[in-house]
Amino acid sequence: MYRSNGNFEAFARPRRPAATEGKSAYIVGSGLAGLAAAAFMVRDAQVPGERITVFEELDIAGGSMDGILDEHKGFVIRGGREMEAHFEVLWDLFRSIPSLDTPGASVLDEMYWLHKDDPSSVPTRAIHNRGEAIADMKDLTLTPKAVEELLSLALTREEDLQDKRIDEVFTEEFFESHFWLYWATMFAFEPWASALEMRRYILRFIHHIASLADLTSLRFTRYNQYESLITPLVAYLTDHGVRFQYATRVHGIDVERAGGALHARRLHLTVGDQESTIDLSPSDLVFVTNGSITESSTFGDNDSPAPIEMRDGGAWGLWKNLAAQDPALGHPEKFCENIPEANWTISATVTLTDDRIAPYIERLTGRDPRSGHIITGGPCNIADSSWLYGFTMSRQPHFHAQDPSKELVVWLYGMFSDRPGDYVKKTIRECTGAELCAEWLYHLGVPVEEIEDLAHNSARTIPCNMPYITSYFMPRALGDRPQVVPEGSVNLAFLGNFAETERDTVFTTEYSTRTAMEAVYTLFEVERGVPEVFASSFDVRMLLNAVYYLNDRKPLHEIKLPFMARMIEKVALKKVEGTYVEELLQDAKLL
Repeated sequence: MYRSNGNFEAFARPRRPAATEGKSAYIVGSGLAGLAAAAFMVRDAQVPGERITVFEELDIAGGSMDGILDEHKGFVIRGGREMEAHFEVLWDLFRSIPSLDTPGASVLDEMYWLHKDDPSSVPTRAIHNRGEAIADMKDLTLTPKAVEELLSLALTREEDLQDKRIDEVFTEEFFESHFWLYWATMFAFEPWASALEMRRYILRFIHHIASLADLTSLRFTRYNQYESLITPLVAYLTDHGVRFQYATRVHGIDVERAGGALHARRLHLTVGDQESTIDLSPSDLVFVTNGSITESSTFGDNDSPAPIEMRDGGAWGLWKNLAAQDPALGHPEKFCENIPEANWTISATVTLTDDRIAPYIERLTGRDPRSGHIITGGPCNIADSSWLYGFTMSRQPHFHAQDPSKELVVWLYGMFSDRPGDYVKKTIRECTGAELCAEWLYHLGVPVEEIEDLAHNSARTIPCNMPYITSYFMPRALGDRPQVVPEGSVNLAFLGNFAETERDTVFTTEYSTRTAMEAVYTLFEVERGVPEVFASSFDVRMLLNAVYYLNDRKPLHEIKLPFMARMIEKVALKKVEGTYVEELLQDAKLL
């Protein structure tokens, strides 16, 4: 496997690898990573679909990318993944997946056309004082000291950030900035999270510093991501003969290392109530989704909170089984144990059932929720909420089955789970659906005397508790996540956001598909490059643009630099007068 860039590789169709001959594949987990691995096998390794089997513990595919109409509870989404133009592998995949909604188009075509007609933007990025938009939200409000701390983190080597927390590399000035409000609520970072992961995010998304305040960089599907991405992907694989075996838990894989080579020898499965094993031949390859952020998810309803449960489950148990056999297979306990109480665990799906709440959303956003266009365009956060509450409202209808003339769907989430609310004096974990809705209505500015009636009679709110949802960001060391293809592995690879690849960032659809492509291309020896991570941090134009926005759109002469740096700057600027460097500085608005 090698990484590449450029259209020569991007548009190439690889020949069928010799390594494909006679091979079969078992994929553990039918989340986006597992489905993408199957698709790359079919499309690029040219494996016959009937030789690919996907094992899924649940009775439905999709993993963490869900969106369902529950016959008892109603519409339910646990969350949505933010996507951008430079998810190179994700779009490489979905250019080949036919849309189920737009005849003659791929999923990528459909999203591209949709974005051209209805581009994303956030009209109100944050509010406070019960429904009042915060002024000057375009500014990131970083002090010179905070900017220096941010740049220092970016320049620190990964090996020097092992097991460090974000609050160990930043001081309070940084956490008081708009930058941190945007960053934390957009990516789900908390002060206790991994500084190493924070650094990766800074370098990976430096090209989005300019759009943190308006989120014009984001791309959204027409419907929820299950119906718009997972359903067509499953249909594509099924049409190609890929076998899906649901209600199947792979709870163990026997591995052994001989002469430096690592072999997966046997699968241990529970199918329904029956235990079984599969002996693996030299021609059998195994692709494992290790770990899960939505393991142990529970749901409440309008009158009941989501139960709090925390168990290892299939994905964590399987990873622990593997890690106990070989040190190269990671340290799952770093991610699934000792998660801080202050973490984000609760989200909620609100279905508005009449017209009484929608005007408050329209007042904030200036957009009609029934227009069919993007409403919030990303998270709108409540800066003075003790839960650091936020909400998003995508294009409506958000579900095929939804009647937008009668129903509107909103998603809520709160970043802090250990504090009482501002209207509901409970922690977010303790709240019923109606109480979660009431807290949101309070911050929208609904008159207090109307809140209870609206929360109980104009909305149906389904809480979801996800105890592992922030486990991607647990402080970690190098080696805690196994390599996509561990050193010496002959027939075992890891998929998803708990596998390790270089430079990319977890908690993204891109990471899921990238690890899938790397695993397939490596074990099947596909003669095509994996698109490298977008190199924004190596582009001087992007870096200069970031400097401009990190300093609240100030030119160089207004940026407060240390005395010696100011002297060097004056000399340097004289030297670049009339050169291309001066032109670059002018394009970045620094001169």
